[in-house]
Amino acid sequence: MSDRGGASPPLVELTLARFREFLREPEAVFWVFAFPVIMTCALGIAFRSRGAEPVVVGIVESAAGGRLAGMLEADGGFTVRRIAPADVERAIRDGRAPVVVEPGPPPVYRFDQARAESQVARLAVDRALQRAAGRLDAFTADERPIAAVGSRYIDWLVPGLLGMNIMSTGLWGVGFAIVQARTKKLLKRLVATPMSRAEYLASHVLSRLLFLAMEATVIVGFAWAAFGVGVEGSLLSLAALAVLGALTFGGLGLLVASRARTIEAVSGLMNLVMLPMWVLSGVFFASSNFPDLMQPFIQALPLTALNDALRGVMNDGLPLTALGKDIAVLAAWGAGSFGLALRWFRWQ
Repeated sequence: MSDRGGASPPLVELTLARFREFLREPEAVFWVFAFPVIMTCALGIAFRSRGAEPVVVGIVESAAGGRLAGMLEADGGFTVRRIAPADVERAIRDGRAPVVVEPGPPPVYRFDQARAESQVARLAVDRALQRAAGRLDAFTADERPIAAVGSRYIDWLVPGLLGMNIMSTGLWGVGFAIVQARTKKLLKRLVATPMSRAEYLASHVLSRLLFLAMEATVIVGFAWAAFGVGVEGSLLSLAALAVLGALTFGGLGLLVASRARTIEAVSGLMNLVMLPMWVLSGVFFASSNFPDLMQPFIQALPLTALNDALRGVMNDGLPLTALGKDIAVLAAWGAGSFGLALRWFRWQ
């Protein structure tokens, strides 16, 4: 340290420089902190749990239709909507009524077999009309409703949004900054300094960790305050996964930007890397919806591993020891990406 006149190590100075650069970009601050909150609020309201709701059923307007409507309204579990005969298909297609009843005898059920809500509505309507016609059930089942922890969509969504935010900030925050410095010829000047290539690349990754605590606190804290989303597992386990995820995607950001020379080039590469994970890795809907043939590829994606691990801690209360596979996937991607970036990186 004597030859530097008491100056801080290059890694510390570079990390602080990356931190200051980020704070000077209002757009970046918005996407890191405000955008996840807006997404959480919008999706949490749109897909909020409404409790038990009446089944919507359409009744084709006719003289006999009034009697059927009276039977269903007397049952108490239905919202009846009158449908003109010419509007039956449109009502089903537009979702105004998942099932439409044409008065009989016998009554005709019009519904879309490919939609689960239409199947459920059809069964509920048939049961009510059969009982009104005098059918007796062989037995009365004992019902015991439960409210499972983490069963709401918002409980499932928040870990996915947290994982998506860690991925986006890791890739864009690291990769974009490097290519921007390269296009401005700043990297050529840094070559002449005493710092090593590893110190420069590590500073970008470490600078992301300075924001990680704030990012996670904002997302999880807002979800808890606004929608009652809790963390069933350990907060330390959640923090450890967030750090590992940030290191992993920071390494990917370094790799993508290791040789890109223009902003347009790195933007295209970033989108190429992120788009499959946005769609496949279970951010907004479960990755299990995809065919079994695709599952090995999906499970090998780093965002899939991060989202599954975050949900394991937040929703299921699992310890880190139960998430070994996901941690191994993240560690492999992070170590491999940083190693390749260190080897392929070019200052110009």
